[in-house]
Amino acid sequence: MTPSSPISELLPSVHVDGWTREQLPPLAEWPVMRLGGVYDYPAQLNAAAELVDRALREGDGGRVALVTSDGAGGWTETTYAELAAQVDAIAHVLRRDLALVPGNRVLLRGFNGRWLAATWLATLKAGLVAVTTMPLLRAKELRVIIERAQCQAALCDRRLVEELQGAVDDPTTLRELRTWGAVDDPRGLEALMAPHGEPFAAVPTSRDDVCLIAFTSGTTGLPKACAHFHRDVMAMCDGFSAQVIGMSREDRCIGTPPLAFTFGLGGLLCFPLAARGAAVLVEKATPESFLDAMQATRATVSFTAPTFYRQIALSIGKEPSRWRLDSLRASVSAGEALPDATRTLWREATGIEMLDGIGATELIHVFIAAAGEDVRIGAIGRAVPGYEIAILDERLEPVPPGEVGRLAVRGPTGCRYLADPRQRDYVQRGWNLTGDAAMMDKDGYVFFKARTDDIILSSGYNIGAPEVEEGVLQHEAVAECAVVGVPDIDRGQAVKAFVVLRAGHVASDTLAREIQDFVKATIAPYKYPRLVEFVSTLPKTDTGKLQRFRLKEST
Repeated sequence: MTPSSPISELLPSVHVDGWTREQLPPLAEWPVMRLGGVYDYPAQLNAAAELVDRALREGDGGRVALVTSDGAGGWTETTYAELAAQVDAIAHVLRRDLALVPGNRVLLRGFNGRWLAATWLATLKAGLVAVTTMPLLRAKELRVIIERAQCQAALCDRRLVEELQGAVDDPTTLRELRTWGAVDDPRGLEALMAPHGEPFAAVPTSRDDVCLIAFTSGTTGLPKACAHFHRDVMAMCDGFSAQVIGMSREDRCIGTPPLAFTFGLGGLLCFPLAARGAAVLVEKATPESFLDAMQATRATVSFTAPTFYRQIALSIGKEPSRWRLDSLRASVSAGEALPDATRTLWREATGIEMLDGIGATELIHVFIAAAGEDVRIGAIGRAVPGYEIAILDERLEPVPPGEVGRLAVRGPTGCRYLADPRQRDYVQRGWNLTGDAAMMDKDGYVFFKARTDDIILSSGYNIGAPEVEEGVLQHEAVAECAVVGVPDIDRGQAVKAFVVLRAGHVASDTLAREIQDFVKATIAPYKYPRLVEFVSTLPKTDTGKLQRFRLKEST
């Protein structure tokens, strides 16, 4: 295959249940793929076997693979050999006890931890398709996912089973529901695993077999189901992780994104395992408990959203002598725009220059980033090796450097929605159109402006909400901020800022005017928030993204 070409055919599938391949969009609607080099994978590829079994074959079974809470304030280390044994036992349960066949879909529901990691790996190793869900989803949302992905079985943390049971009260395709965390349950996962002490031979899946269905988050309407292949899982490890972060055997990765979010799946599980490092999995975290975990586990790389980094940095500022983070070497930010004010605050608190990135569930992980000396203030970064970036106008023609347009990308991964007409909106002329407005300079650095649906049109001016947020966040009284456009009879839309104050500051009309004047002096005056509302919290998704649409709905 040429380095950049349309896909003309897929390798034969080993799936007995061919439903997922049948739901893929026609090849003519796929993006152009840039394969070859480090992204040239063998015809037979099982991502779970690459991430775990290979460590055993190469003599690394005794290395630490997972670090998880012991439930009593301490931490438990699981070696690659121990993880492999658990994965194999679960794979036997899936195939023998639950009678699932390659290609069946398995819904996974749990907090970040050893069980969710092991069940995800076992699902892939058994030739099945993982559908991992956010812990905060409710029965109505889970029912949509079960029906949309036609899930035949579910493995769930017993603490989260109530909503899942509510989702399957109505007739669905789900025929098996088993929980972990209740050792006295004879039908539970632990009891079913007990007799299976023998190794499980990984199903010889094709590199083009679907192994993961990831649902988009933080949007309204019917969630989009993104299909990813075994080669896509390895591509995110061989791309952003290996070539930008420089992940190594010595790294311990920690973060807050759920494993159901591909940002979390990559950064907190696949990246460290692919490099033969360790995944530090934290179930839930406040800024303080997360800092405690980073210090206790000697984490080296962190992954979370900018809003949480800001909260952590503010916590460090309150008690600068409480935490020693000398093991931390890199901090990866993604999920939403990284304000320079947050980047600066983090650098002042930790001495670490943030590694910014932009990715999408549709492309599985980050495709634009910069690290170390490649960081250019104000820019997200440049294309991750193997990816090609363009800024296009409405006719899908390239715009000159320095002009704002539609962000377009193509590379070794790309959008494949399951049976969804929105595929034709996201992929056009071979490009993945991410829905971002951005500009690129002559050196290839990309500067994010806004989501195209977060552009505020006020008095004829196009104003990017993230740029205004950046200005507001630089004010000393502001802890968090979200900006939206609200209807205005004179301007069409007015810029409104929702502001969470730092401790010690009191909301008042005087402070609102002070913030407005500060922003006028920081960015172009016409962009300042004409309305300021003080709030105690901002709405966020389970992945940490701001939900601006909820703020729009409230106005």
